[in-house]
Amino acid sequence: MTYPLDPNLFTDDVKLDPTRAGFGRGLKAAGEANEAIVALCADLTESTQMHLFKEAFPKRFIEIGVAEQNLVTVASGMARAGKIPFTSSYAAFSPGRNWEQIRTTIALNNQPVKIVGSHAGIYTGKDGATHQMLEDIALMRVLPRMVVVAPGDAIEAEKATKAIAENGQPSYIRLAREKTPVFSLDESPFEIGKAYVLKEGTDVALMGTGTMTYQLLLAAKILAEQGINAEVVHVPTIKPLDDETILASAKKTGRVITAEEAQIASGFGSAIAELLSEKLPMPVKRFGVQDRFGESGDPKDIFKSLRLTGEQFAEDIAKWCEETPRYHQEA
Repeated sequence: MTYPLDPNLFTDDVKLDPTRAGFGRGLKAAGEANEAIVALCADLTESTQMHLFKEAFPKRFIEIGVAEQNLVTVASGMARAGKIPFTSSYAAFSPGRNWEQIRTTIALNNQPVKIVGSHAGIYTGKDGATHQMLEDIALMRVLPRMVVVAPGDAIEAEKATKAIAENGQPSYIRLAREKTPVFSLDESPFEIGKAYVLKEGTDVALMGTGTMTYQLLLAAKILAEQGINAEVVHVPTIKPLDDETILASAKKTGRVITAEEAQIASGFGSAIAELLSEKLPMPVKRFGVQDRFGESGDPKDIFKSLRLTGEQFAEDIAKWCEETPRYHQEA
């Protein structure tokens, strides 16, 4: 399947838009298409961009207040009554504060509540370590029945929101606060459970989720200038994984890099490593936050200090490829 990319991807004209804005547009559109959709917020309506839905459908919006445990518990009851609830808060609070209620009232009871974790990751920079939720991927992917999605850009966030609105499953969508580069187009595909090859390559597979996919595209461009032909695979659905696409790319390249704007322990890279260890063992290098908290500062500076930029990826990947042999090459 071809995946068209924005032609301005590597120029100063690349569009910037926060993924939370894409969610806001997607939720409003989903609400227009399905009257069963309701929205609940924990006193962060404009910050999470849920205000677009509130303004369009005031009778289908509930302000819970600063009570995140109640937020998801009420949503579970509404789902049991036949509604499709979306809940929104900062990811530091939901799922950070109410994980037990999500586990017991939503996942265990298999209720199709949609949990929106906004302001996740390092792009929450100046709010500091307390608000930079880096553990949410690990927390949510371990829950049985939970779908976990990390859109790569605002266009994909809008598509993902519409998709989880109709999937009939408990679902978590991870969003960033600041504007990030938009690499996809309206016609680029999105389907829950699918991964997409954005650039074909043979020397190493760069697999990214969320905002890190753009940085891997930058890294691949730099690596190509050094004679390393990297394949870039975008994995917006962390659970369930697209085993077929991931294994095919790994088999072709024989080496895998993963990148996420989150803790690497039990996160996206761990999910890829688990799959490969069981079905196609080979070298895997995980990039992400390594057993530390964030810090207050400009997001660009924090990304650099954690070596999570495209330029730094290219430098580290080139060194790793020089030291690490390829496995499972096709004849």
